[in-house]
Amino acid sequence: MKHRGRHRRRRRGRALRATLAGTALALTAAATAISASQATVADADGALQPIGVSTAAGRLPLAEHRVPEPWLDRLASQMGRPVGVDAVLDDADRPLRNAAGCSTTEKHALPVEPAATRAYCFDAADTRGWRPGAVTTSGDADDDGRWGEHRVILSGWTRGGGGGSMDGPAPERGLAKVAFVDADDSARLRYSWALLAVPVDGGRDYRGLVSPLSGMVWYQDKLLVTTREGDRDALYVYDMDRIQRATVESDAVGRVRGGWAAHGSRYVLPAVGSYTLPGGAGVPRPATVSLDRSTSPDSLVAGEWVPADADRPTRLWRYPLSADPARSGLLATGSGGRANPVEAYETGTAEVRGVLAHRSGWYLDRAPGTSDGHGTLWRQDAGSARATECGSDETRHCWSGGSDSLSGGSGSLSYWKETGEVWSQSGRMLFALPLTSIDRALG
Repeated sequence: MKHRGRHRRRRRGRALRATLAGTALALTAAATAISASQATVADADGALQPIGVSTAAGRLPLAEHRVPEPWLDRLASQMGRPVGVDAVLDDADRPLRNAAGCSTTEKHALPVEPAATRAYCFDAADTRGWRPGAVTTSGDADDDGRWGEHRVILSGWTRGGGGGSMDGPAPERGLAKVAFVDADDSARLRYSWALLAVPVDGGRDYRGLVSPLSGMVWYQDKLLVTTREGDRDALYVYDMDRIQRATVESDAVGRVRGGWAAHGSRYVLPAVGSYTLPGGAGVPRPATVSLDRSTSPDSLVAGEWVPADADRPTRLWRYPLSADPARSGLLATGSGGRANPVEAYETGTAEVRGVLAHRSGWYLDRAPGTSDGHGTLWRQDAGSARATECGSDETRHCWSGGSDSLSGGSGSLSYWKETGEVWSQSGRMLFALPLTSIDRALG
């Protein structure tokens, strides 16, 4: 997707980056003052070990399935003509507070080292009962960092409390929604909600997607999101040009008396496809995903979640994205409509909740061990692993916050190539910092 005025925007982007580089926020005031250093892990606790993609450990084919076009057309004919991202941003009237207006408790979820240079918090009342998930941006969607004329951040959230299964007796439990954040003015971020859904009954209705959004990538005109444990669909696919307006303000989801509801959201995205895992016991699943624009073609990287007591390595995969204009935003597939990884690795790092690959480095966010603690950010390659240290005890728990309902539940990583920033969120905090500052802290 190419846009007019790109060179003018890039000049503005360079000016913005220069400003951000000289005006780091004083965001560590909420944490203990620290002196940081970096350490090389001599025993390569988290070093990557390449494994063959044709081996039992490295093989993870994903079968592509499309929602039938007549289903989507029938839904659109009943709900009204689909709209795009611009329409959702036009309704973005919910403000994000800048870091200065966030509480000390909220800011505890921010990284200690390296520190965020931009940070914002969601309103407590607007996110009560919802758990933070993955982040992706228009920096993933297009190589100039914009979608049309806009800079956009997508912040995923899931209905339900912390930890354990998202299933429950209430029909809204586990529902997934996305905040479309207008980021054109970095001092004044605003957003609007859109519910993620799945068409049913031939496109005559839809149900909510019941899944924690632990991974999410917006690439070209598609949004790919991870799904819950126990679901053979590893990823659901959404079309950013097929956003529907909800017409009834209600806690219900789908067709209701007088129109269509999206559990209070103004917009709903019906899925247009999915990627299904192979059958059989013990099949791994992607729990976190991100985009890597440093490869050719661009690629999707994925990591599984392995508990600390599982006594087995964590696996990571790389999937090429399609270069076919007719398959914009989708994974490259071979015969039989299967997407196969082109790289696979194992690492000794457990409880990986975020993965990012850029050039030769892989960055892994390991979850904290306690609800009020901080996680660990690693940079790994085949043979070494590094993590920042902070505090007088030189702990490695320096990254974003814990796993309770306020301070955690996320950790996904998204690199915005145009600005050089890595975006993530933890608790109600949405934050960014330059990738160069991460690399400096890691040595």
